[in-house]
Amino acid sequence: MTTPPSIFRNPQRSGPSGPLSGVNVLDLSAYIAGPYGCTLLADQGADVIKVEAPGGDNLRQYPSTLAGENRAFLGVNRSKQGVVLDLKQAEDMAVLLDLVAEADVLVHNFRPGVPERLGIDHDRLSALNPRLIYCAVTGYGEEGPLRTKAGYDQVLQAMTGMCALQGKRDGPPELTYGSPVDYYAAALVAAGVASALFERERSGQGQYVGVSLLRSALAMQSARMIEAEGEGRDVPRDMRSGGITGLYQTSDGYLYLSANTRHFWEALCERTGLAALGADPRYDSVRKRAEHAGEIVPRLREILLSRPAVEWERLLEEAVPCSIVRPVEDMFDHPQVAAEEMMAEISHPTLGSYRGVTRPIKFGRTLGPEPFAAPLLDQDTEALKRSKMR
Repeated sequence: MTTPPSIFRNPQRSGPSGPLSGVNVLDLSAYIAGPYGCTLLADQGADVIKVEAPGGDNLRQYPSTLAGENRAFLGVNRSKQGVVLDLKQAEDMAVLLDLVAEADVLVHNFRPGVPERLGIDHDRLSALNPRLIYCAVTGYGEEGPLRTKAGYDQVLQAMTGMCALQGKRDGPPELTYGSPVDYYAAALVAAGVASALFERERSGQGQYVGVSLLRSALAMQSARMIEAEGEGRDVPRDMRSGGITGLYQTSDGYLYLSANTRHFWEALCERTGLAALGADPRYDSVRKRAEHAGEIVPRLREILLSRPAVEWERLLEEAVPCSIVRPVEDMFDHPQVAAEEMMAEISHPTLGSYRGVTRPIKFGRTLGPEPFAAPLLDQDTEALKRSKMR
């Protein structure tokens, strides 16, 4: 008897297999952390169905200069089928439960308590499918006084000290734009799910995987989150890279340079005409340079203002880690990005095509399938429902 094809298998899928080929993922999440975590799984070959409530993922509604589409939604949700299900309706809930029975992974970002009200909590779904990896992405975790509070990237930046440590010393707090907490949480989703799938090969059992923005924000600050016995609250916790590494203004823009090792420090001094500083024993370690940053940095600033950023980059880049401060637009056609094949041309039913990031992890043998466009709202609902009627 021939086994019917999986309803998770997307006809758009093409290209080589990935390390997660054959893994079926249900993505019930919205915004960035959960959805991009599922996209990372799709990049590695998993078949992902994105389940949206009527009205869709709220990220679709965010401002965008693309006609009829949202740039962030496209970037976060590539390589998925898209269906709309109203889980308050018995018929749609039945469809979801049929999908759960065939799924390997389910990811959602509902606040604690909501899955129970909807009837999709871990206990119920694991009883239906004991091999299910059930990943919940929350703001603050499953326990504690903040468990039901809404959590967002920049809220967690403010809460966990990230804002306080950005910007200039003794200056106002600053946000880091680009949703770093969300994207790191997405990486934790993909890593946690992959680990749980690996363990399932041994035990035959699924399990609960919990990822929170709070865990993500604190994990990102592991180098700061050390409190020795007897320490006070006000000890310095940020390395600031020895006081020398950082952004410097040039005659026409900004340059970032890193000179933490002795080799890089001496090369920087030699190539900026400050060889005497590189040979000075007062500055021959990161700690010493940090102590004397007030003497060193003004001299570096004066020298670096004398030439354009591109000249300094050419002069330093082989000897000192550095980069011109570039806009993200420069990355689309950067020769290093092209050499690593990080961008792909993706067909889209309304935009025609667009270029986007793909395959953020490189695999030597199981390269992974070609990416395809994030789904239009409700794109695959009818096809999926018809397939369940067969």
